[in-house]
Parts: sequence; structure tokens; C-alpha cells
Amino acid sequence: MQERTVDVAVIGSGTAGLNAIAQIRRAGKSFVLINGGEPGTTCARVGCMPSKAMIQVAEDYHRRMHLGKYGSEGYRELALEGKATMEHIQHLRDTFVDRVLGNSTDKMPEGLFIQDYARFIKPTLLEVTGQRIRARRVVIATGSRALVPEAWQAFGDRVLTSDDIFELENLPTSVAVIGLGTIGLELGQSLHRLGVAVTGFDQLTTVGGTQDPEVTACTLDLMGKELPIHLGQAARIVEEGAKLRVTAGDNSVLVERVLCSIGRVPNLGELGLENLGVKLDARGLPAYDRNSMQVGDLPVFLAGDVDGERPILHEAGDEGKIAGYNAARDQVTRFRRKVPLSINFCDPNICAVGARWNDLDPETTAVGQIKFAPVGRALIMGENKGVLRVYADKRSGVILGAEMIAPRGEHLAHLLCWCIEQGLTVGRLLRMPFYHPVIEEALQAALYDLYGKVEAKNEGLTELATLTGQFTGQ
Repeated sequence: MQERTVDVAVIGSGTAGLNAIAQIRRAGKSFVLINGGEPGTTCARVGCMPSKAMIQVAEDYHRRMHLGKYGSEGYRELALEGKATMEHIQHLRDTFVDRVLGNSTDKMPEGLFIQDYARFIKPTLLEVTGQRIRARRVVIATGSRALVPEAWQAFGDRVLTSDDIFELENLPTSVAVIGLGTIGLELGQSLHRLGVAVTGFDQLTTVGGTQDPEVTACTLDLMGKELPIHLGQAARIVEEGAKLRVTAGDNSVLVERVLCSIGRVPNLGELGLENLGVKLDARGLPAYDRNSMQVGDLPVFLAGDVDGERPILHEAGDEGKIAGYNAARDQVTRFRRKVPLSINFCDPNICAVGARWNDLDPETTAVGQIKFAPVGRALIMGENKGVLRVYADKRSGVILGAEMIAPRGEHLAHLLCWCIEQGLTVGRLLRMPFYHPVIEEALQAALYDLYGKVEAKNEGLTELATLTGQFTGQ
């Protein structure tokens, strides 16, 4: 069998794999990129971008309901054509995929990109397309796929996942969403706002990944007012004529389609990780260092959604950079990871930044809060719903994290993430200018509330905080 030698072999041409290749190229090392699935990133094909396209269409259509406040007539009769909607979403999706391919694998010289599945023979020996590739180091960046229980696979294309929902030619009339994490909640709310009869199910008692009890309660209240949600019991599916009946406890609904969003599993296929010679966990993955991405002491690195640690594009990119950097060098370097940031683009946005509620010590943590009902800018937009909770160390006043369900929460979350990354205190952030009227004033109000609960004070700020805090949002 023909054998070729390279410095680094990268398996997977998604976000993590492409970022790894960029580092390897920069170091001047030889490489081969191998991809067995669909080319293009998960984000562009089935994740971030097509979902945001659907969310935007749903939000635009839903905003028509505000027209009645302005004396407009006929807004309730406005209709949306499902086939045209899906064609628009698919057009945007294809545009994003073409851009990724046009700037990556399509430009690679012949022989550097192999479209096929690879298998480990040894930690540094791969077999692909009838040849063997011997690499000094290997990066595994094969991504993940939606999990569908084997019993549900018998229902064929009536059970959808986020990997195939964007292939629909038309919108279904009714959908049961099983799994109300980020993906299920985003798509479920969007489908509901596009006119689909949606019912949500989750065996957990929370939705959208919330942990803070105040944010959880607000989220359940807001989402429950928009569509029926049944929590705390596992869902079952049975066939009933051409439709599917979904049942959880005493709750049951007959639907045209089911959206299964109960999680994702690593794409391992016939990768042969057992030939690495290390112990594999229940998912079939080896242990690895989250700061170097190295598998044990092997010349093998994991990166991206395949590890399931932080299945978010910017984290996959960072992991690819770390893995590629180390794979291109003789010495392995450990990197400090960025402050965690997660955003659910449902309306209002559900966001978590930095330390999570379940990991905080209540004895040493102070919490500042603001509800959005009185926030001026939110009231004007007709979106004054939600709550923002910010956490800080009681003694030092250093901001630790935050959780929220908030209008334009994506922007508030970024601001807080940058502040935590810089180690800012509550007092230091309150010295920043806040314009009026803006959504950011909600953050200012939460910080004033928090400032009164921490020991560290800015010299000369206490009186100012007392004077101005009461006027926030007016």
C-alpha cells in the first residue's frame, strides 16, 4: 500500500480543523487535511448561520403584532408563505457554505485535501483512500452530529434534527420539540412564530440551559406564555396513522413532525481510536488536556465539537488554534482559555457569562439584579421583559459572572465577558459612561444594586452611586 509522510495530519475540515491548518501553515510545516463528511463548517451548514436566518425571519414576522399599538389595521391577516421562507433560509445557508469552501478547501493545492474517511492504524499512522499517511502529529477535529435514539430512527424523516431541518421544502403544520436546550428552544420558538403549532418537551425542569433560579423562573414564565411546554418527564413517540404522537406523563400531542434536540455525539465512525492505545470513555473519546488539547502524552490532539466540552464556534476555533500550534511544534504549550460565554438567540436572549450559578459559593458571592419592566429603552421597543443577574466576589468586588434573559442580551453578555476577561471590579465598571436611553442602562442598574453588596468601594463613588442609581432607566 502506498505511503506518504507529512508533519501533521488534520482530520476534519470544520471550524476547528481549518484553524488548526492555519497554525500549521504559519509554522511552515507540511500537512494533509482529511474530511469524511460534508465539507464546510457545522456553523455554516446546519448551526449558527441557518438557525439565525430562521430566527430573523421569525422575529420580523412576529414584530407585526406591535403594529396594532400604532393604530394599524390588517396586521393580523398578514400571511407568510412557508416554501418561500425555507427557500430564503436555504439561499442564505448556501451562501455561507460557499464562502467557507471558497476561502478554505477549494483553494488547497491538489493532494493537500482528501475527501474521505480516515482510520488510525497507530497513533501516527492513518489509512485513507487506499493509502497510508504517516504523520509526526495528528489533530482530530471530526465534529459532532445530532443524537437520535435508535427507536426513534424507525420513524424516518418525520423525526428531524438541527442537521436536516433546514432541508425542508416547506414548513410543517405541527411540530413537537423534544429537548429544550439552546437548539431546541431557538428553533422551537422560531417555528412557533412562523405559524407552526409547536409543543415543547424536556425531561429536565429548566429550559435554555439556565441555572440561576431567578433567571430560570423568568424564562419558564416567558416561554410558557408563548407556547405549551411540558417539563420533568421523558417523552415517548408512537406512530398514529401518518402522524406521530408524543407523550410525556399526562401530556400528549399529535404532530406532523418531531424535532429531536436532546444532544449531540462525537463523529467517530470507524476512526479507530482504540488503536491509540489509551483508555476511552463512554463516548469513545480519550482523556485530553483542555489547555493544550493533547491526548495523554501522545502526539495526538483533539479540537472542536468532537470533545463536547464547549460546542460553540469561537471555542472550536480556539481549540483548533491550540491544537494546530502544538501539533506544529516539538514542545507542547498549555494556554489559558477564555472566559466562557454562551448565548441563546431566542427572544429574549438567554445568556450566561463567566462563572455559573451552580459553581458559585453563596457565602462569598454578591448578586446584583435588575428586571427589565421599567427599563426605558426596552419599554419603547416593546421588549421590557426579562431579568439580569450579575455576580461578584463580596470582598474584592471583582465581577465573576452573569446570567440573564434579556432583550439584546447578546450585547450585554459580550460587555460583561470583556469586563470579566480584564478582571474589572463592580466599582471600576460603574466609572464607565452609560448613554441614555440604551439597553446598557439595565446593566448599570444591576451594577448599582451589586455595588451596595460588595466591600470594595471606589474612592468618592459611594455618594454618586446613591444619587444616580435611583434614576436609572427613567
